[in-house]
Amino acid sequence: MSFSRTRIAVVALLVAGTTALAVPAQAADGHRALSRFDDGSFETPKAPVNAFTTLAAGQTVGPWRVTAGSVDLIGAGFWQAAEGDQSVDLNGNNSGTVAQSFTTVPGTTYSVTYALAGNPAGAPVLKTGRALIDGQNFQDFSFDVTGRTMAAMGYVGRQFSFVAQGTSTTLTFTSTVAGAYGPVIDDVQVKECKPCCG
Repeated sequence: MSFSRTRIAVVALLVAGTTALAVPAQAADGHRALSRFDDGSFETPKAPVNAFTTLAAGQTVGPWRVTAGSVDLIGAGFWQAAEGDQSVDLNGNNSGTVAQSFTTVPGTTYSVTYALAGNPAGAPVLKTGRALIDGQNFQDFSFDVTGRTMAAMGYVGRQFSFVAQGTSTTLTFTSTVAGAYGPVIDDVQVKECKPCCG
């Protein structure tokens, strides 16, 4: 009888441990954080081919949340993507913001890279925005669309690094221009620096 109880206790502990591992970490902002950074190319959900879907604050683009204003999820064929088929214009009907929370190791340095372009269909010519970590501005960015077309967007690579302060980190991209034609981001990647990157 005592062998049976011991076995039950061990099985219960194993199940409890497995369940605890399956539960995503809670982000500081109350949203559940992913176990890792995901879908930096905005491939989910699929926007209409040769068109786009406008998403407002409170809606999601896969693991990303639209936290302010609105953004356009650009479908395959509408314009050139930097990676995969889709990208995001940070201005939908107005300037917008997208954010994703993911698990990090406190004290560890991470590198963020992304491809930047701009919607060439309308003013202003200079598209501007910011990349933030846990609400703190880490990088201002700008892209001049002069001479750019939907077939040749002219993506450029951007990079910055940060040291994680907690077990969950939120990466945010926000537009700082008005109107419906904003900066475009794609191919966002977050990687642990080994060795430390600049």
